[in-house]
Parts: sequence; structure tokens; C-alpha cells
Amino acid sequence: MKHFTRLAAAAALGALMGGTALAEGLYTPNLAYRTGPFAATGIPIMNGQKDYMELLNARDGGIGGVPVDFEECETGYSTEKGVECYEKTKGRAIVTQPWSTGITLQVLPKTNVDEIPILAPGYGFSPMADGKVFKWAFNTPLSYWDGASIILEYLSQQGDLKGKKVAFLHLDHPFGKEPLPYLEMKAESQGFELLPIPVGLKEMQNQSAQWLQIRRERPDYVIMWGWGAMNAGAITEAVKTKFPMENMLGVWWAGHDADLNLVGEAGKGYKSVSWSFPNPDAPIMADLQKYLVEPGNTLSNPEEMAGVFYSRGLVISMMLAEGIHVAQAHFGKGEISPSELRWGLENLNLTEERLAELGMTGMVPPFSTSCANHTGHSGGWILEWDGAKFTKASDLIMPDSAAIAELEEAKAKEYAEANAPWPMNDDCKM
Repeated sequence: MKHFTRLAAAAALGALMGGTALAEGLYTPNLAYRTGPFAATGIPIMNGQKDYMELLNARDGGIGGVPVDFEECETGYSTEKGVECYEKTKGRAIVTQPWSTGITLQVLPKTNVDEIPILAPGYGFSPMADGKVFKWAFNTPLSYWDGASIILEYLSQQGDLKGKKVAFLHLDHPFGKEPLPYLEMKAESQGFELLPIPVGLKEMQNQSAQWLQIRRERPDYVIMWGWGAMNAGAITEAVKTKFPMENMLGVWWAGHDADLNLVGEAGKGYKSVSWSFPNPDAPIMADLQKYLVEPGNTLSNPEEMAGVFYSRGLVISMMLAEGIHVAQAHFGKGEISPSELRWGLENLNLTEERLAELGMTGMVPPFSTSCANHTGHSGGWILEWDGAKFTKASDLIMPDSAAIAELEEAKAKEYAEANAPWPMNDDCKM
């Protein structure tokens, strides 16, 4: 019945559009990274993203009857290559998906000129949440400041942080430095000591110096802002140095099943914040099996498909598809422009009911966006490694919206002034 409802809706939209249902397609390129030092974490996410769009094409004929062209442009997570991919794809694209905070920062000013929306789910520049300043940028459903806030809230629930020492083990890269403004602000207000420990790109697999410092400093907690090879290196070192794993928490990009599988039972207790979660019983998984797995049209495998990162890839493409769907319904056509997709992305309303319709119950918290709120601030779960898989270790925890909004406004204004003249969205009232 749900499949029939979706297909009927697509047919109705196709009838409304007339001949455009058979048009060229929706070009939504992905600046992928299946190679390089971050490939191990990139591949399952890219597979999830690709499979979701391939499913829509196979099952529904695309979105609103219009096929999706989900071409990948390989960057290897290189900022230089990412910018080249952006320039190569922007002519036909209705969206750009940079897949790196470094690439995002480089293309951010370009999108004002090119008028193409950036979709950077759970990454990028946290002040992009301010839609009044960053008209073309979206980092749904959580920013890095949201993630840092949720981690600190969880730690506070375990006991007062005042007088505690918190090590911040982070990639020495724009991504790794992103949460520092929020963490520094909260360290001062909550009275804990923040100990930043950077990990260079060449040190990701050999962090002996960093973990020697951790052994010497003996922090109460280690917050890990890692990615790719850094995660496996840090987790292996933590086990080797006998750091209590229950006191180590990572950002959502540091909650990859394969990294924890390297240490297995020894990693038990390690935690990560997350805005996505795999649900093997979700209808979307049965559809993927029918339309992609059985015909042999997926690059993934059963083990990967059961993991956190593949599931996150599905969620990411779902958010993009939903933005397209909302825009199609509003503008009454299937072939939408980048500016029309921008409208769709700032009018998302992913309620529990809508997620159920999409077959993705429990895979992402409900959230909505608006002209002023380009993130949604959905809240997140704390996941815990039980020795074999990640399980939910908390109910949904919401970020400290008041403190984050104040910081977003200040840093967005600072960015706009530093890059003047910067176009503001004066039509954005709320």
C-alpha cells in the first residue's frame, strides 16, 4: 500500500507536469571520496547515498517521475580537487555536496555568485545554520557545535564537569578545529579544563606522541573529532594505553563500525554521538533488497549495509530527495532549478509521520528547517560499542540551542564582515 501511494503521488505529479516527467533528469552530483586516507569511511557513506537515489530511480522512476542523475566526482578528500569538481559540475547541477569542511569553506563564497545550494549534512561551517547570512548553504540536521553540545550534555549527565579535564583529540584540519569555539566557551562557563591535542594528517596512523601526552595529562574524558584513518589509529592507541573506553566519545564521523571491529571486545564502552542509526527492519531496507541487492545493482554488501555509515548515506540522500520533492510540489514541476531546490531545503518538515511514509522510522530524528534555520538542530543519540556493534546508549539529546544561536549569529556576522561585501537574505524574517 505504501509503495502504491508513493507511485500514485509520483504519477499525479507527472500528470501535472505533462511532458516534463520524461525530461533530462535531476543532476545532483556528489563530490565523493572513495580514494585517499579517508576512503574507508567514505565508501560506505557514498554507497548508501548512491543506493538511495538508485532505489528511487528503480522503484519510483526518480523523484516526482523525474530520474535522478547522481554522478560522482572523485576528490580523494582533497580541497583542490574538490574545488575542481565543483567548477566541473556546477553548470548543470541543482546542488553541490562538497563532502569536506575544507572544500565547503572554499566553495561557500562561490555559491552566492553561482546561486547553487550547498548541502553539507552534519559537516561544514557551523554558522551556515544562519540562513539570513548563508542563503545558499545547508548543514542539516546537526552542526558540529550541536554535536559538541550534545556530547557535553551527556557527560554532564554522568556528573558535574566542573574541575574535570577534557582532552580534545582532533584532526589538524578545518573539520577538526570546527567545534573549538563552542568547546572553549563552555569550558569557561562550566569550569572544566579543555586540552586540545591536534593530530596532523601524516600522524593519523601513528599517534604515539598524542597518546603519550594523554597518558601524562590523565584527562577525565577524551573527545575525539576524528575522520578516516585517524579514528582507527586513535582507537587502537586507546586500547594499547589502557585508556578507559567508556570515557572516550567521538563525533558522528568517529562512530564507524569497521574502526571498532579492529579492536572488537577491547573497544567495549566507546561512544559516539550520532544523528542517524541503522534500522534493519525499516521498510526502506526491504526495498533496497528487492530493487538493488537482488538484481545485483549495488556496490555494497550485507555487513556494510547493516552499519552506521551506510545508513547515514541513505539518510543524507533522503534529505536531498525530500528537498527536491518539497520544491516540486511547491512550484508544480519536476525539473526544478537550483534556486527552487534552495526553497525546498529550507522548507523541510521531516516529522515522525513523514519518516514513516519514507520507510525510515528511527533512522534519523525528526527536524524541520526554515528561512533562518538551515540546520534544523534535530538532536542526536549517544551510541555505544558493545564489543560487536553500536547500540543506542541514550534517548534523544537536544543541543543547547540558546548558546549555539548566540554563537552562530556572532560568527556569521564576523564571517560576513571579513568577506564584505557579503549578500544577506533580507527577505528572511524567521
